[in-house]
Amino acid sequence: MLRLILFTIIAGVVFSCQFQTTAPSYQANAKVSPGAQQIRSYIELIENKNVALCVNHTSLLNDVHLVDSLQTLGINLSKVFTPEHGYKGQADAGEKVSNDSIGSLEIISLYGKNKKPSPYQMKGIDVMIFDMQDVGTRFYTYISTMHYVMEACAENNVPLIVLDRPNPNDFIDGPMLDTVYRSFVGMHEIPVVHGLTIGELAGMINGEHWLADSLAVDLTVIPVVNWSHGDKYELPVKPSPNLPNQQAINWYPTLCFFEGTYFSVGRGTNFPFQVVGSSDYPKTNFTFTPSSRPGAKYPKFEDIQCFGLDLRNAAAPPQIDLDVLIKVYSLSKKENFFNPYFNTLAGTDNLRKQIERGMTAQEIRESWKSELDSYGKLRAKYLLYPDDRRLIHAAN
Repeated sequence: MLRLILFTIIAGVVFSCQFQTTAPSYQANAKVSPGAQQIRSYIELIENKNVALCVNHTSLLNDVHLVDSLQTLGINLSKVFTPEHGYKGQADAGEKVSNDSIGSLEIISLYGKNKKPSPYQMKGIDVMIFDMQDVGTRFYTYISTMHYVMEACAENNVPLIVLDRPNPNDFIDGPMLDTVYRSFVGMHEIPVVHGLTIGELAGMINGEHWLADSLAVDLTVIPVVNWSHGDKYELPVKPSPNLPNQQAINWYPTLCFFEGTYFSVGRGTNFPFQVVGSSDYPKTNFTFTPSSRPGAKYPKFEDIQCFGLDLRNAAAPPQIDLDVLIKVYSLSKKENFFNPYFNTLAGTDNLRKQIERGMTAQEIRESWKSELDSYGKLRAKYLLYPDDRRLIHAAN
């Protein structure tokens, strides 16, 4: 019976279960099959075991949530862990998410004070599955949650299965992390845009002994089928409340830096991470006025008109657009443009100093070249998918 149900799920039948989360399908992704869909590759690893999941609203198998699919297969799910933004992906950035439950299944938040599953929370778990959609940047916190889940599994001798997914920002760019600035938005010595899937990054974290006390977890990565580095991949569901579409995701590696300035990136509008502006920016034809709404309850410049740049129809380059940062800085009040969070996001204070000194985008990129070349060699050790491109950073 189990094999019959398995075949039915693989065939794409949508079941109506209490956890069901639907999402549109994109033709561009028709041939790509994320790790979650490779049920035959991991079903024998979880049958007759107490299984915990670290998932959120992006954890889809076709158009059905992974929780639904595994429950339909009769897998014993003991509890669910969930990252920033919560299980449904609706909480604000930085918002505290309380523990919850649906039916008898406990949902435990791994955001706020409890970023890492405790020994008590790990009790009774035979195997952990991690599955969620990342966007490819060091400061997107789902990979930080993965780090702590790996660490908890290693400390409690629980095997971890990572169901891999492609990243939409699949290139290498930005400064490397200076460990002085290590934080939950930058835990690993990698560039801002790291060019790895979550499965490949998990392999790097394990292989480079970045877990506490140089521990290593018993790691299995279920790879994506029919995808290589450089292939276009559009997300079938928004990964967090303020990345509502592919345009926002494409601009995120650049515009997230403005979270470390007094500028707004459009939180509290219908187009977050597709604009940048402030109330005192030189007057432009384009304006926006942030307002409180779900996913952005207390936006910068709430109910205040802002002037700035409209990037909704502008193609984001496959790199961090330093020209946008430099342009906005040059036209703004420089004495309070940056706040301390900028260094945290950049993972270094060098980028801020370089912009303040008036360095050009090309000069800044050249300063990254040596470290990115070294990182590219490290990255090559952990690739699970072909990459026929040259090392992708703009200094080349």
